[in-house]
Amino acid sequence: MRAYDRLKAAFHRIACLEEAASMLSWDAAVMMPEGGTEARGEQLAALAGLAHDSLCAAEVAEALEAASGLEGWDARNLALMREAHLRAAALPRDLVEAQVRAGRACETLWRGARRENDFSAVRAALEEVVRLTREGAVILGQALGLSPYDALMSQYQRGIGAAEAEAIFTRYEAFLREALPRAEALQARRPPAPLPPGPYPQAAQAALARDLAEAAGLDFRAARLDVSAHPFCGGIPTDIRITTRYDEADACVALMSVLHETGHALYEQNLPRAWARQPVGAAAGMAVHESQSLIIEMQAVRSDAYLSYLARRAAAAFAKPVTPEGLRHRLRRVERSFIRVEADELTYPAHVLLRFRLERALLSGDLAVADLPAAWNEGFARLLGLTPPDDARGCLQDIHWYDGAIGYFPSYTLGAMAAAQLMAAARAALPELDAALARGDLAPLTGWLAAHVHRRGASAGFNEILQEATGAPLDPSWFEAHLTARYLR
Repeated sequence: MRAYDRLKAAFHRIACLEEAASMLSWDAAVMMPEGGTEARGEQLAALAGLAHDSLCAAEVAEALEAASGLEGWDARNLALMREAHLRAAALPRDLVEAQVRAGRACETLWRGARRENDFSAVRAALEEVVRLTREGAVILGQALGLSPYDALMSQYQRGIGAAEAEAIFTRYEAFLREALPRAEALQARRPPAPLPPGPYPQAAQAALARDLAEAAGLDFRAARLDVSAHPFCGGIPTDIRITTRYDEADACVALMSVLHETGHALYEQNLPRAWARQPVGAAAGMAVHESQSLIIEMQAVRSDAYLSYLARRAAAAFAKPVTPEGLRHRLRRVERSFIRVEADELTYPAHVLLRFRLERALLSGDLAVADLPAAWNEGFARLLGLTPPDDARGCLQDIHWYDGAIGYFPSYTLGAMAAAQLMAAARAALPELDAALARGDLAPLTGWLAAHVHRRGASAGFNEILQEATGAPLDPSWFEAHLTARYLR
């Protein structure tokens, strides 16, 4: 076999190991009894160790050295293989496995700590996660020629570092300082139009959510919908696993989370099948991934056109007088609030900015884990003028740090900004888009996204995809223009 063919076979096997880990993680979040935590941590650590050994194998290193003369997608695939090998070879296997075990143990403790509002119950476990993450980040940074935090960011989205993110977020902080009070004042002058009170039966919510996801293009022959504490999309392109949570007093919680995760799922299902289980056939990064969930949930579904359709569907599903005005009041209401996943799209980036700054301080050692609750409350008050009343609505609310995902948070707001930029380009290309959305028809939009984003896989980077789809790299002014049009007029 040619060196490159040997590499493709090796990376196919590595992808299978990673897919198995993804399924075990889904099971842990959805079905596994709490008593399975320790065993699941060992299983996931073993899979991570096997994947690490495969990436570091001498035959892989030799084949990477020998492979040459490739063009197009094959050349990009080889470049991504070399990057993956460099990352893996830099890290000791023991550290890789220890990080997985620590994240699994800490996440399990976090679930109880959040429920009981008891940061002390998870503090020591989080200290171990941060210690191991810092150790790995320093090693990776040296290997890649990056700062430790940039090395972590690059695991989730290549090509964007802390300096660029800080400049983007600082610009947004200034925009929010002026825009938020204006939006609140405009909103206060409008008469309230609340949705009908519940209950909204969970079974009816689940049926409607599935219908809406299917109408958006999700193929349930290769997907399923379940319940978890924190909604997510996992699995593999031919076996998508999305989850949500239900609140019988507020159906919008489940409906919006399912449509958000459907955006992720459509991206996965539309990745180039010819390159499955190869680095170039994967998603282009988590900021790109978040742009695909947010262009569905925030840009399309919360538009006036789609809400007119959703009101009709919800009124029929729940036998209640649901109106477009009621949905706008619920889904486009600006409100300073404590919980990130419930935040409106105007204040949401402030939640991300807080986490971005805190996790950088945790990683550098400038902030001790023991001081995290106080630092969180202080930073939140500075950004949004509120002090969380307890840690459950403060530093315990998100799963990410507790399972070791430090460096992920910037992807949420970078993705939101990219979604606004992509939607502007899609509207220019699809003059009948609003008419389609008013029928609940997302096919024109998802078809455009499939052509310009999904089927590109990782053949191009974040800014390259935006440049080719919209004519420019990431430009926050599109996001600001979107928010201005929706909330300040």
